[in-house]
Parts: sequence; C-alpha cells; structure tokens
Amino acid sequence: MADNKMGVYICTGCGIGESINVEELQKTARSAASCKTHSFFCSDDGVQVIKDDINNDGINKIVIAACSPRVNTDAFDFDPLLYYTERANIREHVAWTQPAGAPGTQLLAVDNLSMGMVKASKAEPPVPKTTEVHRSLLIIGGGVTGLTAAIEAAKAGYEAIIVEESAELGGFAKKSFKGFPVKEPFDKLPEQTIGAKIKAAETDPKIKIMLGTKVTSIEGEPGMFDIFVDKSGQEEKFSVGAVVLAIGWKPYDATQLTMYGYGRYKNVVTNVEMETIASKGKITRPSDGKTANSVLFVQCAGQRDENNIPYCSTVCCNVSLKQAKYVRESNPKSSAYIIYKDMRTMGLYEGFYKAAQDDEGIFLAKGEVKGLTEAADGSIMVDVYNQLLSRDMQIKVDLVVLATGMVSSMLPEGRAVNAVTEEYIGDLVTKQTQDGSSSELVPIPIVLNLKYRQGPELPHLKYGFPDSHFICFPYETRRTGIYAAGAVRHPMDAQQSSTDATGAALKAIQCIELTAQGKAVHPRAGDMTFPEFRLESCTQCRRCTVECPFGVLDEDEKGTPREHPYRCRRCGTCMGACPQRIISFKNYSVDIISSMIKAVEVPSEGDEPFILAFICENDAYPALDMAGLNRIPLNPNFRFIPLRCLGGTNLVWIADALSKGVDGVMLIGCKYGDNYQCHFIKGSQVASERLGKVQETLGRLMLEAERVQQVQLSIDEWDLLPKLMNDFSEQLKGFGPNPYKGF
Repeated sequence: MADNKMGVYICTGCGIGESINVEELQKTARSAASCKTHSFFCSDDGVQVIKDDINNDGINKIVIAACSPRVNTDAFDFDPLLYYTERANIREHVAWTQPAGAPGTQLLAVDNLSMGMVKASKAEPPVPKTTEVHRSLLIIGGGVTGLTAAIEAAKAGYEAIIVEESAELGGFAKKSFKGFPVKEPFDKLPEQTIGAKIKAAETDPKIKIMLGTKVTSIEGEPGMFDIFVDKSGQEEKFSVGAVVLAIGWKPYDATQLTMYGYGRYKNVVTNVEMETIASKGKITRPSDGKTANSVLFVQCAGQRDENNIPYCSTVCCNVSLKQAKYVRESNPKSSAYIIYKDMRTMGLYEGFYKAAQDDEGIFLAKGEVKGLTEAADGSIMVDVYNQLLSRDMQIKVDLVVLATGMVSSMLPEGRAVNAVTEEYIGDLVTKQTQDGSSSELVPIPIVLNLKYRQGPELPHLKYGFPDSHFICFPYETRRTGIYAAGAVRHPMDAQQSSTDATGAALKAIQCIELTAQGKAVHPRAGDMTFPEFRLESCTQCRRCTVECPFGVLDEDEKGTPREHPYRCRRCGTCMGACPQRIISFKNYSVDIISSMIKAVEVPSEGDEPFILAFICENDAYPALDMAGLNRIPLNPNFRFIPLRCLGGTNLVWIADALSKGVDGVMLIGCKYGDNYQCHFIKGSQVASERLGKVQETLGRLMLEAERVQQVQLSIDEWDLLPKLMNDFSEQLKGFGPNPYKGF
C-alpha cells in the first residue's frame, strides 16, 4: 500500500481511562500520523472522528486501542480493501483483568498497543480474487436426503444434479412401510411421503436426475469442480460449484451376530427385512408364511458393543416401536415384546414411546437376550435376563426381529466398524523398493474419487463417518465445498435427514457465493486473504501438503506445492509448517508475528517470570475475553499474541521469543484428540506434534525444554486461566531467569 498513514485511536471508556494512564499510553503512538482519544469510540461521534481522519488526512492504517475485536465489529467496519484496521485489546485483556493504576497494568497496555501498531504497519489489505463459479450442486445419492437437498437448492434458484447409483430414487425411505408419528396422540403411523419428494424432483426443471450412475472422479475446487461420471458404461463430464454427499446408510451385517441365530433360524430377521414383510400387509413368518402372532424385538443387536458397533444408532428404538405397531395393527390379538438396554426416543418421539407403553399388546422390558433356540415348529424360544426384575425368563415367539443398527455408506465393504482407525480409510499394502519392503496405507476409492493429494475420499472419524467439527459446523467436511448430510455423517431418521439436507444445501450455496467473491467459508467466513507462496525458495519438503487439514495443496511431478486457493480455510497451518517461511498472508505472516514479538518490552530483571502466550482466536481468545468480562484477575506478566489457529505456529517464533529474553512460552489452544474442539480440525494437534521438535531448538540455546508448554482450553473454561497461568509461572521460577534476558 502506497503512502501508508497510521492513525491510533485510544478509547477511555468502559473503565479504561480509570485503569490506564492514557496520556502516557499516547507516547507509544508518537510515530503515528494521528493519535486521538475519545470516551466512546464505538459511538457515532467516536466513529466519525476516525472517518474524518480517513477522509481529511488520508489515514489508511487504523489502530483502535479499546475493546476486544470480537465486539463492536459493526461500528468499526471500514472498507477492508482500502483500509487496514487493527484492534488492540486494552479493555478485556488489560483494564478488566488488572488492578487500576498498577505499573504492570500500564506496561501491559503499552505492549498490547505496540504489538497492534507493528502488525498494522506491516499488514496490507487483501487483494480481491473474484472468480467465475458454477451455480449448481452435485447431489450424490437419491434418497430422502439427496432429494431434499436438490429440491431446496432448486427453490433457492440453483441447479441440482442428482447422481444415484441404483436404478430408482427413494433409498431406504422408499423401502420403509410407514413413518414415525410426530403429532398427538402419536398412536397412528403416517404413510411415507417419499413419493411426493420423488415427484417434486422429477418435475422440477432445475433438477437433473442421473440414475444408474457412479461418480468416477472429482477434480478442482469450490465453485469449479469438474465431475466425471459413469452412466451405463458411458463417461460424462460436467462442472458444479459444490457437492452434497447424501449416500445415506447401510444396515450392519447381521451375519456377524451369530449369537442371535441370524442365518441359522429362518424366523430371525433384521429390522430392515421387517419393513419388507410389513409392506405386504400381514406380519408373517419367512419360514412358512404363517401369521406371526407374537414377535420379539432385540434392541441394540450388535450395537453399543465393542466387538460390532460401538455406538448407538439412535433410530432403532423408534423403528422397533413402529414395527411393534405393525404387529398390533396386523392382528389386534398379537403380542409384541421389546427387550432393550435403554429406550432412546429423543424429542417429540417421547410421545410415541408413551403411546406404545399404553398399548396393552406391547410389552417392554429392560434386559438382555442371553440366547435363542429354534423349536421344531419354527417358533423361537428366547432366553432373557430381565434387569428390572433381576431374574431370568423365557419368551416363546413366532418371529424375532434384530435392531441391527446403521453404518455409514462411506465404510468399505468388509471393513469392520471398530477397525477403522486410520485417518483415511484404506488398506495396508506391502511395496517392494530398492531398500527392501515397506508398508503403506492405500486409500480405497468409495464414492467421491477425489483427485486430491491427500486421498480419494473424505477424512473420517473412527467409525467411518465423515469428519467435521460436529458442534459448530456439522455439515462441513474437511474438503471445502463438499458437504455431508443425512445418515452418511451420523445415524438419523428421515425427518432429521430432511432437515440436515436443507442445511447442507444452504451451506453449499453459501460456499459458492463466498467463493465467487474470493471469501473464505467457516470459520473465518468472509476472509479475503489468500496464502501466498514464494515457490522459488521451496525445497519440496512437502510439510505443507501433508499438514494442511483441508487438502488445499497438491504437488507437481517435482513435489512442489500446487495450490487450489478456493479450497483454503485461511488457518495458516501451512505457514507454520514451512521451515523456509515462504508462505504468508497479507495480514498474517511469520515476519508480522516475529515483529510483534520484538515489539514487546521484556524487562531486564525482576522476580516474576515474563511469559509470551500464543492463543488461538476461536477458543483461547474468547476465553480470555470472558475472564475479562467476569473481572477475573490475571497474571500481568503474560503477553498474548492471537493466532488464527495454533496449527500456524512457526517454531521460529519460539526461538525469537526465547532469544529475546522471554522466560517462557505458552501455547493455549483448543482441545485435540477424539473429541477435538479445534475449528480447523487438527490445528492444536499439529502444534503439539511440532513442539516435539522444540527441544532441539532449546538445546541449541542451552535452555530447558519445559520453558515451552502447550495447554488445551475450551471456550467455556475461562475460569481455569488464572491457575494455568500461575502454575506455569511458578514452574518457570524453578529454572531461574532466561539467561538471554537483557541482551
């Protein structure tokens, strides 16, 4: 940016003026073209002061020393393409957590402003990268989820292409006899509505349906995916802006459940097979076609079982209650027994459970099926341990139905649910090389067939469900522009899947529109910066391509990164991974953060350790804000530098901090592991792995490895901050001051 002119605006409201000597703080901004104070910069009058400086004095670098950048974003909304705005937090992080007028309070405010000014001086507004996009969606799967996604997209004015592998639409919903009741008194089973959805999709001019078709390849990036499909042996190609994965679920293989007699006894069926039986009008036995006057349902058949399906499929209890109603409606004199571990009927379905309890022919018992025996007449004797009565009992029935549970269709055939532990579903194969043999995980193409360096399918959770940030961004996967919906991402019924499909379609549309404007999707939605690569300095180490959580980078034949910028979520993990420091953003780079570290005034002496903390913007930073909002006193000897994600931590920053004399470095980020909270999926985990290399750096500096520590903190654990900070400070006291202090 030519003719940079910085304006610094120090707010005195909200207790800042009573806590900090603002006149002294202004001296820190003496290098700025303008430095002004106001009692409330977020007011119309205060904002006008800044606008006047922009219009009259040409200010284009704006530093607002006031409240947290997480608040008043509407007030300080200056055109990001023309002006760079930096927020120095001296309210929540200083005035509200430190004693008023104390020397440490003033020093903290000075350092926060100094870091903000340095960042503003080096940062530049983003350069817009608008692009042409295809305003159409590929919907993979023609069941209730895929149909709903297509219909909702069409309502929003977008074209949708449904690719369905089978010869007809409808999926399992079409194979189900009736649905679940959702209205009082919950005692009548509604007819399926899938037929209406199929008709709506078939007659909508914005929806194209391709039956008997498989996706053979997906290339490109959001807004401009190239799709290759095989339709009856003929390859076709078309382009879309986003993809909704809606291939649903498949029943767990009941042949694995030998303890329940499936495959040995003809009158033991699965809940899926029971739907087919019911659709014929009468509940009959498969063995001889006779009416089944008594039916027993085994809940959690193979589920919540580490040897089969470790999780609960959530839908099966409702399915068994529904099928018990089939039995009763087929023959009013019939009996239905449901043996359950726990009855899980969420939300409105609790009314359905109550209605079933009121049916005199439906018997529910909390217990465990211990074994089954087939009699000569085909009836089944079921041995049950009744947990509530604390005794064994036997029930003779005509038919046994196993609630076998739901498995994601992303799970390869023959792969056990509880054996899926690799990041990408694949097989270990042995390859012969000049140096001998080596084992390598080879991903199995299943449905997407992505031409991504990191594998052909979506990264998944340990049971085969596509990985996403389950709480904050449930539809998002780790492949930008590809959204999972319905039972493919976790077990759910048709009604839930329809809601899920609507959400996924809207997210896909949002992605297309943001991509057209050169903006990021979640969690930095609207961010217009892009990573910039100085490839002439690249050593082809491949760390960036491996560590990127979102598959942004492929490689050319030499191993040089080949970027697909619109896949990027702007987390900066690649920047932290690069040992050559060739990756940067306009307002976020290794140099900018290093300069902020150098702007901190490290005391040359003192009894208390001086600590630098890198904190992630999604959990740790707001937790720090909440500590301020609750007026929690914090250690004044910490200096906080926010990062987009801890995954962006470059080890050079730690070396810079320690060589400057900082006594310790703390990384505060999201929780990682199975129940991770990281908004960028693997950022905190990657940072932890990188810290394993810090010991070597500290060894060169003749410093203790324990001077660097990473802690996990969720957004609601703000009350733990004082102890975390003080414990680390006490630990550092045992090492003594950093020997580089004062140099």
